[in-house]
Amino acid sequence: MEEDAGLVPYKDGMVEDETDKLEDPEFEMNCGPLVTENAIAPEQPCPRKEGGTDAKKMKPETLATDRLQASQLHRSLELLDQAFEEKELFLQKTREELCACRQRMDLLSKQQATVAEEVTRERTTSNMAAVGRLQATSRRLCLELEDERDLQARIMAVLQENESAMWHLEIKKGQLEDIRKSSCQRTEARDLCLRAHVAQQLCREEEASGRAERNRRLQIRKSLHMQRELGLKHQKLVEDAQKNHWVAVKFLKASLGRVRERERKQELESREHLQRRMEAVLALKNSITANRETLRKFQAWGRARKEQEGQQVQVEQQEVLAQGRDAFKHLFHQRRRQELEAQRRAFEEQQQLRKQEIVSRILQEGTKEGNCRKRQQPPAKATTPRMLRDRTWSYITAFCEGKAYPTATRHSPASEAAVQPMSLLMLTTSSESMQNVPRLASLEEETLAEPEILGLWSEEHRQYQVPKEDVDRKPVGETKMDKDILARMLARLRSGVVHKQVASGREFKGRPFNSKPERIHFKDFDVGKVYKKKITLINATYTINYCKLVGVEQHLRDFIRVDFDPPGPLSAGMSCEVLVTFKPMINQDLEGSISFLAQTGGFSVPLKCSTKKCSLSLDKELISFGSYMVGKTTSRTITLTNAGGLGTRFRFLPASKACKLDESQSALKPSSLYTYEDRSLYEGAVYDVSETLLEASTSSPLDTQSQKESEKSKEPEGVPAAGVMVTSPSEAQAQITLGEVTEGEIGPFSSIRVPVVFTPAVPGEVHAQFQVESKNPQCPTLYFRATGVAVDVPLWVPKPIVDLKICMYDRLYQDSVLVHTRSKVALRLRFEVCKELRGHLELLPETGYIQALASCSVQLKFLPRQSLPEDAGEYFDKDTRVLEAPMTIWVADQTKPVGFTVHAIVTTSDLELCPSALDFGYCTIYEAIRASISLCNHSLLPQEFGFVGLPKFVDIQPNDGFGTILPLETLQLQVLFQPTKAREYSFELVCKSKINRCFKLSCHAVGVHPPLELSHYQIKFAATALYDTSVALLYVTNSHLTMSPLPRVVPSGGPCPGGPTSFEFLPPKDAPITISPLVGTVLPGKRCLVRVAFQPTLPHKLVSQEALQTLSKESEAKPLQKDVATQRKDVRVQDQLGQAPTLQKQELEARADEYQAAQATLARTFQGRFDKFMVPCAVASGDVKDKRELEPLSFSPHNMLYLELWCPAVAPAVVVTSDRGKTVIDFGHIAVGHHSIKKVSLQNICLEDLAVDFSVLNPQGPFFLVNTPSRLRAGETRVLALSFSPHESVLAQERLEVVTKRGALPLTLLGTGVASLITCSLDGDVLDMGYVLARESISMGFKLQNDSLLPIKFSVQLDSLSGSRAPTQKELPQFLTTQPQRTDIVGTQNHSGQSVFSVTPVTGIMDPGRAQDFTVTFSPDHESLYFSDRLQVVLFEKKVSHQIQLKGAAREHMMFVEGGDPLDVPVESLTMIPASDTEHREEAEELKPVLLTLNYIQLNTDQPAPPAARELRVGCIRTTQPSLKKTVEFGLDGIAWLQHKGFSIEPSRGSVDRGQTKTISVSWAPPADFDPDQPLMVSTLLQLRGDVKESYKVIFVAHVVTAL
Repeated sequence: MEEDAGLVPYKDGMVEDETDKLEDPEFEMNCGPLVTENAIAPEQPCPRKEGGTDAKKMKPETLATDRLQASQLHRSLELLDQAFEEKELFLQKTREELCACRQRMDLLSKQQATVAEEVTRERTTSNMAAVGRLQATSRRLCLELEDERDLQARIMAVLQENESAMWHLEIKKGQLEDIRKSSCQRTEARDLCLRAHVAQQLCREEEASGRAERNRRLQIRKSLHMQRELGLKHQKLVEDAQKNHWVAVKFLKASLGRVRERERKQELESREHLQRRMEAVLALKNSITANRETLRKFQAWGRARKEQEGQQVQVEQQEVLAQGRDAFKHLFHQRRRQELEAQRRAFEEQQQLRKQEIVSRILQEGTKEGNCRKRQQPPAKATTPRMLRDRTWSYITAFCEGKAYPTATRHSPASEAAVQPMSLLMLTTSSESMQNVPRLASLEEETLAEPEILGLWSEEHRQYQVPKEDVDRKPVGETKMDKDILARMLARLRSGVVHKQVASGREFKGRPFNSKPERIHFKDFDVGKVYKKKITLINATYTINYCKLVGVEQHLRDFIRVDFDPPGPLSAGMSCEVLVTFKPMINQDLEGSISFLAQTGGFSVPLKCSTKKCSLSLDKELISFGSYMVGKTTSRTITLTNAGGLGTRFRFLPASKACKLDESQSALKPSSLYTYEDRSLYEGAVYDVSETLLEASTSSPLDTQSQKESEKSKEPEGVPAAGVMVTSPSEAQAQITLGEVTEGEIGPFSSIRVPVVFTPAVPGEVHAQFQVESKNPQCPTLYFRATGVAVDVPLWVPKPIVDLKICMYDRLYQDSVLVHTRSKVALRLRFEVCKELRGHLELLPETGYIQALASCSVQLKFLPRQSLPEDAGEYFDKDTRVLEAPMTIWVADQTKPVGFTVHAIVTTSDLELCPSALDFGYCTIYEAIRASISLCNHSLLPQEFGFVGLPKFVDIQPNDGFGTILPLETLQLQVLFQPTKAREYSFELVCKSKINRCFKLSCHAVGVHPPLELSHYQIKFAATALYDTSVALLYVTNSHLTMSPLPRVVPSGGPCPGGPTSFEFLPPKDAPITISPLVGTVLPGKRCLVRVAFQPTLPHKLVSQEALQTLSKESEAKPLQKDVATQRKDVRVQDQLGQAPTLQKQELEARADEYQAAQATLARTFQGRFDKFMVPCAVASGDVKDKRELEPLSFSPHNMLYLELWCPAVAPAVVVTSDRGKTVIDFGHIAVGHHSIKKVSLQNICLEDLAVDFSVLNPQGPFFLVNTPSRLRAGETRVLALSFSPHESVLAQERLEVVTKRGALPLTLLGTGVASLITCSLDGDVLDMGYVLARESISMGFKLQNDSLLPIKFSVQLDSLSGSRAPTQKELPQFLTTQPQRTDIVGTQNHSGQSVFSVTPVTGIMDPGRAQDFTVTFSPDHESLYFSDRLQVVLFEKKVSHQIQLKGAAREHMMFVEGGDPLDVPVESLTMIPASDTEHREEAEELKPVLLTLNYIQLNTDQPAPPAARELRVGCIRTTQPSLKKTVEFGLDGIAWLQHKGFSIEPSRGSVDRGQTKTISVSWAPPADFDPDQPLMVSTLLQLRGDVKESYKVIFVAHVVTAL
């Protein structure tokens, strides 16, 4: 039962869900037959499947039909239930409306009865006005009652209709009750089938899970078995690996031994190589020194020449001035002439070089032709005219012989003698030289008048002339105008493509893409082959960029193809690839570039294609064989290297052959020299000479020196060098020869070794010069020299110079000198030292023997004394301290000795301490005094030193007083003295060098015990960000215990004050340090807390300079159009700024924004700073309060305390990036009651994430933190929102700190609350528009003045248009309520639905101090006297500033009367009198009553009371309508009768113009027969005549009232 109860509420839901599930194909296949059979036979709970093919075919059709019928039936039942519920709800609402309608009818009936009773009562009292009002109310109630009856009838009809429909629905519902029950049964049967299916599915799932569990266990067993097998295999592999390891270790040790042996050999070789390089470097150093000396001489000569020229210029200038001419003009013309002369000389030199080049080319061509022809003499007489080249050779022959060449017979002899052969040669071979030197054209015509082709120069032949039209015609695109147009079009197109890229406030400038490689180089290419290279373009800009291929240069387009697929947008750092294909067609070097276009500008990648070239070089230019004995042979190798890709043929030749050839050319006869067979030889000689000159002009200083040495070696034999025998070139070539390989082929990128053999034959120095020629004309001739010395003495010293380097006085230095012999017999030797140095130098042994073909060693001892400079004489240079001592080795039976030289630089070992004595003065026992001393090394050698035996109260830094001092260096050392007791100190500091020399420094000091002490004498602040604050606390303690002010004596001998003791800190000026209190007094046994704050800031001068630079950049970026006067004024201002810093300061103070922006910029780029400050603290006895201002405390300099502060400043971790980095957030002026939000961008510029916290703002203050980010990642920028809501008119300021673990960023919040003050030009709060004709309009205006300091946003609202007025319209009219006065502000409105009042402008902003004009328009569309509305001025959409009552009246005609007592209500009736009902209208016109009540106040005195007075106003409305009457006439009837009753009316008749009003004064005094207990009521007729005639019945009611 509980299960059934739980399933009943979800029956409908299960049916809906089942409908959705039936749409699933799988569900249809599994459960479709069950549902169908249930629909056919609901009594079967779960029928089984039946066999048969027919049944299977019919099942799908039956299933679809049953499903469709079931869904339609279910939907129909739902619609029926829904319709039944809706009808039932509608009937309930209709009955409620019927009940409400009946209640309203009862209420209206009761009101009718009440009104009828009041009408009867008022008629009995003759109150016609009230009767009329009540009758109108009664008519309105009748109409409302009739409307309610009609409504009741309609509601009853609707109710009956819906009840009948409800009955039909109940009938239909009863008819479908059986179907509903069957549907429920089918649903229950479907649920049972579903439960059975779920149970079966659950069983299958449990079986599957059981199988999976068994499989899992089986897998676990298999994996355990596999792991066990793998473990056994691994153990076996480990054992095998250990065995192999032992074997490998054995072989490794052997291999390492061989490797170490090889490394040892390589190290020895490297040391030898290093020694050779050191020797080469020393030789190079000597050469450089010599070259420097030469360069200094040339520079001195140049300076002297310049000074001489300057003096000469001054002399000329004085002479010109003495003559009365213009010196400047004279100098200018003189310099101009010098420049022209220099240009002329350069031109002539260029022409001469050009001529030489032409001659060399002609000689080359002649050599080639001569090799091709047969070697035979030309015939004596040529039958045919000679060729131009033959005549050229004839000229060369004549020129070399010094004779004139015989010209043609038709030329004159004078012309032959005038023409020089070389000039004629130049003229015939160079057309360019003929154009440059036109004056020699006639000479050419005379000498070479015969053409090579007959008839070519005849007069009949005329040169072809180009037609004029072809000359004038210009190719398309080659004119200047076309090029300008093309350039402008390209610039215009590119200007639209190229854009500036700005990221984070920085504009990108430079190359947008970097190429890798930077240059495309195709080297050593072959014509016809294809070469490809790939380059990578990397985006080097700040953000996304694009790249486009423009193309290659014009001359490369036939050979270069670029494959580039534009990649689209590329981020910064991304790259793209470009494939460049090169297919050479010509064997020529090519250079150009590939152009690309990026979004930020164009760029190009250079391209170079180089052909195969031959580049020959020698590994050395000088081969030195050294000293060799005559008869021996030795050889050296020189390497010829080809670094190019083209091979060539080479040949090694002695250079003496070329020299001999040059010398013999002048002596040979022309007949034997200038034959066809010898032309090639002449060409080679000229070519060698030109190459030699070129090499000489471009040689290095080393080459120049070597050439000088070779020239010295080539001096004549008659003047040989002292002590050296120089051989002639022929003998040198015989002694120094080339090896077997002297010529051959050298391939590309290869090298060849050529041996050079030295076979000394004659004693002396041998020099030989060789040259290397190649067949390739591009390769210049290479030269190298070989030198050697041939000796015949059998004894020699391998080291002729013994260099002892740098030596110190009084120190012993030893070396060994090796002596060799070539003799085949033993020799007796005697070693001799010059007598000047025998007290300092010694050779041991002095005498000895050397065996045949052996060597011996001699011991050299050098002990320099202090007297060496005086003893050595000329062997010692006192300026350079260099000693050159000659040593002699005498051989028995030989007169020629063998000498060697001992070189040494002798220096002192003195160290100097400066100053020689130190006086530390007075020092407290709590502090240390630092003094600087200098240690100077006068030696040329570095020395190790150390201060030894230091007392405990002295320390020397750095390195505790130990170290190494370099030659001639001065070290600064710091001596720290910290006394431990109050006494006098006197001690010495001992500095000892490594050679055990001592240098002493005497010191003196006095220790003092001060009366006060500090808890910390050194404060190390943490790294503090700019404009952040770090605070440290310390105590000043008075350790004395007595209050007696008498001084007491300390052990140091000085008096120490007692009792209260005062202190004063003296911080440095402009230091970012704040100490509080600076001055104070500490009682005995007490202590005083001192707060030290460190707040790093940027220097004011640095920030001012940055701000001025920013201002200057802005002024340059924004040029202003100024007149001359303004520019002069700016110049004067700039001069004043440059001269007076105070003006710059005033300008920056005036521009605080630029100053703060510069400050923020420098803070972002701040690199950190570390400062140390020493703050002295003066101590004095006595209390500060007891001393007068004129009597300062007596501070003792001996008791001074010092506080050391370490102040590291770092860049802030968080900076402000918005508003140019300003940390002062100024909200400006904000109206009270309003709020303003400003956003500040904070950026984390450090390399780590920071947790952010904020200081607490005043909860009662106007500032509020809107959002609080809790974390800032590295480089992230977050926005901080701050709100300012002032509650009163006041200037507010608070400090907000952004706190991180790296420091705090202070933000200053400023804002001013301003009250909104607005004044209105109206005197009161009412704006009366007066009377106006219906359907016409009138406008009036007023002003609002903004008296506050900020602009005010306003809006104008009318109550008649307000949405809050809708609920009040549903209330009863006010005249039906019991309120004594009318409180309805919104009165009568237009029938058209439009507002009767309108205001412009509706919204806007009033600037400070400005006034806003408003215009109110009154536009009624019908007659009424009670048009009214209220105008509200709302500020900032919140505050109502002013409320103005708007009133107006409208009439159908141009006249009106006002001033009486009110007789009607200000609310119009719900029913309007139709305008076409003339009868009612005439009645209304006749019954226009005007009630005037006059109260006569009777006084209690004997004096007569003043009469009671009232006024009526008659007016004429101004209108734009044309009418016959322009005035309104009025008149009162029965004036005499009224006067009899005591009334006085003035005036009784008159007229009123348009737009005017006239007052009728009415006064009443009671007549003598008047009864004061009965009021007086009289009436009269007031007639108005205008466009129509109107009559008013004026009712006068007079009372007598007794005064209180």
